Amino acid sequence: METNSPRTTLPWPEGRRVVVDAFGETPPEAVATLTRLEAQPPPDPATLGPRDVLVRVRSASVGWVDLLMTSGQYQHMPHPPYTPGLEYAGEVLWLGDAAATESALRPGDPVLVDGLLAGPRSHGAHQRWGGFATYAVAPVEAVHRVPGRLTFDQACNLLGNYETAWHCLVHRGRVQPGETVLILGASGATGLAAVHVARLCGATVIAAGRSPEKLVRVAAEGATHVVVSGGASGPSLRDQVKALTGGRGVDVVYDGVGGALSVEAMRCLRFGGRHLIVGWASTPFVARGQGQRGAPNANVLSTNIIMMKGLDVLGCPAVISTVENPALRPPRLAQVLAWAAEGEVVPVVSHAHPLEGFREAMLEKWGGAAVGGIVLHP
Repeated sequence: METNSPRTTLPWPEGRRVVVDAFGETPPEAVATLTRLEAQPPPDPATLGPRDVLVRVRSASVGWVDLLMTSGQYQHMPHPPYTPGLEYAGEVLWLGDAAATESALRPGDPVLVDGLLAGPRSHGAHQRWGGFATYAVAPVEAVHRVPGRLTFDQACNLLGNYETAWHCLVHRGRVQPGETVLILGASGATGLAAVHVARLCGATVIAAGRSPEKLVRVAAEGATHVVVSGGASGPSLRDQVKALTGGRGVDVVYDGVGGALSVEAMRCLRFGGRHLIVGWASTPFVARGQGQRGAPNANVLSTNIIMMKGLDVLGCPAVISTVENPALRPPRLAQVLAWAAEGEVVPVVSHAHPLEGFREAMLEKWGGAAVGGIVLHP
């Protein structure tokens, strides 16, 4: 086992990493003009801590939060210049002495890294080690052996998507067997995770999306019904959902889309239903760009519908809730890892790019081009 002793010649070749030099006004601007690819020397173990783990990144998820961070429109801001990539998976190259003692990890093990404890969404010394790079360093508590038979591409799309779905549907939404859940934006990475988790909860799933072609894949992933949302022609979302539920409406709406579709989805709820606010992908510019605070373009919901239908509208910020109450995390994390180990959940990844294609990958994510996840291969 290697130790933290200094070395003069490192056994690993030079790598590469993506760097965000400054926050843009919008994510597309930041991706086009304020990001670059640079050489990355292999980290020297002599400069690392005893609880550090050095990972050779094989796959990094391109997430919606990665995009919002480039314009400072996410609630947590890293400090430019920084390397993006909240979640990644790869192989252990080296462990500090304490990391080797505290864990069963060994060099060569396939691992995924927890994006709350390392990388740009974390705090402290490991924030600078994002996954859009050949090498990354994480504290040992952030490093998990890849569960079950997941590939690296699937593993780096596991925690953020499925922990979000679990927090929203199980902890906040209290979904029960036999209930009906309407999932907006169901073809995205988090939307598909919500389809999987809702089915594991015993719910009937109505999956909504803009693309009939993408919805074919969503149906194959377990949605009971699929409906086209936001179309200029054809029946409204409300009419489609009411027809599928015998006029009753759904018990729960999982809303990661926001904007006008939120109001339309409220009309799909039964009296006393629960509307889960997960995000607002259709209106990303509610906050100021370039890292400024405030939300001058905040979404507005229909209080008359909320009142007359007796709805519970529930905000579901998984990360902020965990910061406020760390006790929420252990059972959630354990359940997601167990589901993956048992093959109950398998993240969907439809697009992969080499690291030099990071701009194309990020813009694909911004434009909603993929079904499920998009990954980079450093």
